[in-house]
Amino acid sequence: MADTAVLLVHALPAGSGTSPGVGASAAGEHGGLTRDDAGRPRPVAVVARRVPLRKRALDVALAGSGLLAVSPVLAVAAFAVRVSSRGPVLFRQVRIGRGGMPFTMLKLRTMRVDNDDSAQRDFNTRELTDPDFVPPTGDGSYKERSDPRTTAVGRVLRRYSIDELPQLFNVLRGDMSIVGPRPSLAWEVELYPEWSRARAAVPPGITGRWQVNGRNRLSMRQMLALDRQYVDTWTLRTDLACLLKTPAAIVKGDGAG
Repeated sequence: MADTAVLLVHALPAGSGTSPGVGASAAGEHGGLTRDDAGRPRPVAVVARRVPLRKRALDVALAGSGLLAVSPVLAVAAFAVRVSSRGPVLFRQVRIGRGGMPFTMLKLRTMRVDNDDSAQRDFNTRELTDPDFVPPTGDGSYKERSDPRTTAVGRVLRRYSIDELPQLFNVLRGDMSIVGPRPSLAWEVELYPEWSRARAAVPPGITGRWQVNGRNRLSMRQMLALDRQYVDTWTLRTDLACLLKTPAAIVKGDGAG
């Protein structure tokens, strides 16, 4: 993104280094990041880049037309979520967006309410902090396919990425882009190596290089490297190439679940 410009720089919050102990011991929805008086996570230190007009225009056009096209699928999926398990249809979660600013990401709920995510946090923490970490899944995946927290309907929605369709609203609001880095949780960002912080200079995406190059069969460090490569080498052509690969990646379902 050589043609983008610096917009702002956020101050580094206390305790936001790369020490494994910070993220691993952090409790609460927003992990170990410091919070303001209202309890909201403070921004992560990063230089934000201006989103090129042509990229934003593509995002709005694709998100708007996409919502119209998939509205029947979204309606059926929402109904299935509603009648199959207790809880809301939409799952709202705080993620770290462009410039290190938190935003609320939308998804169709695929898990049971009040589930315990400590096992997944421990898994991701060990993956990011242990250079010799080997996934115990047995199939090379860095995500457990038979997660007991996931509902029967949720497994289908995840298999075909239908649960991510509400993120088109995030794109229209400007929180996300169609193509971009994976949207990360605040406590994950605390564990990321310093060289990967530049990935937050651009909006996170619904799809991206991680999703079309193996998804959960890639480690988080491999994902971070792909995201950093995306930021450093962005062109509109690379976005279009990623979009063309996305349908095949969804059908193949490599690592999805």
